[in-house]
Amino acid sequence: MTTKELIHAEIEKLSEEELKQVYSVVKSLAGAKTGEPKSSFMAKLKRIQIEAPEDFAANLDLYLNGEKRVQ
Repeated sequence: MTTKELIHAEIEKLSEEELKQVYSVVKSLAGAKTGEPKSSFMAKLKRIQIEAPEDFAANLDLYLNGEKRVQ
């Protein structure tokens, strides 16, 4: 039995939710193989949004040690 046949036999046993998970793994493997660019760690960090006062970045140390408080 070939590897594809073994995989196909196992796939037949999976639920629809499990198939969705398998599809996402296969898709990511295919993307890595075709050389699609991955999001860098810094690109992911740039997408994070927080609610904070306007001076939060400039006074981060004061907020962290409690000298300033978020209203």
